[in-house]
Amino acid sequence: MWETLLQSWGSLLEPLHDPVTLAIPAFLLFLVLEWTAARTLEHTEPGLDGRAHPPRGGYELRDARASLSMGIVSVATSAAWKLLALVGYSAIWVYLAPWHLPADAWYTWVILLLGVDLLWYWYHRMAHRVRLVWATHQAHHSSEYFNFATALRQKWNNSGEIVMWLPLPLIGIPPWMVFVGFSVNLVYQFFVHTERVGKLPRPVEFVFNTPSHHRVHHGSDPEYLDRNYGGILILWDRMFGTFQAETHRPTYGLTKPIGTYNIWDLQTHEYRAIARDWRAAATWRAKLGYTFGPPGWVPAEPSIEPVSSARG
Repeated sequence: MWETLLQSWGSLLEPLHDPVTLAIPAFLLFLVLEWTAARTLEHTEPGLDGRAHPPRGGYELRDARASLSMGIVSVATSAAWKLLALVGYSAIWVYLAPWHLPADAWYTWVILLLGVDLLWYWYHRMAHRVRLVWATHQAHHSSEYFNFATALRQKWNNSGEIVMWLPLPLIGIPPWMVFVGFSVNLVYQFFVHTERVGKLPRPVEFVFNTPSHHRVHHGSDPEYLDRNYGGILILWDRMFGTFQAETHRPTYGLTKPIGTYNIWDLQTHEYRAIARDWRAAATWRAKLGYTFGPPGWVPAEPSIEPVSSARG
């Protein structure tokens, strides 16, 4: 096990083994190009729902700064979570996996990438339907802009994803490959966070997650809520009944905007709201519902409205 742990540790610490690190220059280039095209448009127009609708593809300085700051912090927090997960993954791979898939075989990489994407779909779906997990994910949906900076507005608590990847070392995929597979998935998802790309050719739109599909996912409109969870492939949504085509420009952000650019508040406000609802709940059923029910859950005869149940 220790040999596996050291090998995987070395892979994690070597920047050239991390697709996200390799992609940083591309992230910055595309962000600058999009920002330049947008000319930092800050003017907003009220929509029919009364909320301000930022200009298409626009940037707002405070919003973009918050997104970039959360992304920078997430580099450190995700590294810490990965190092913690490495011990568990290595133990599972060494002691529980019935076989070890070769890292130099093409089919191992196919299994890895499909496995990561399928598990991401189910984790992402759970993150929108279980309030405690939503508390980790909602920060990514808190921006009312949709651009490449929004893609970097990442969570700081990766515990749910770490648990979700457990089947991969269990079926024999080397632990270091699990992290590479997730990084490849993350890099792909950066490029679907833009309004500068319309709909792509129909075969592409049918198989892959695209900017059009992901715009729907970030919409807070009733018809767009809890749709299009896919990472690389949109086929999962088509298979499991969560697909929604883009029919109009979404209203981005949470159903109940937080109204702050403070990155600590953006990351933690839902945890605090859960704690307040927990203390105010009259029964254990209500306490568990406020914690593990979907965002917006209330008892059949609620004594108090949930403090925060914003969805996005």
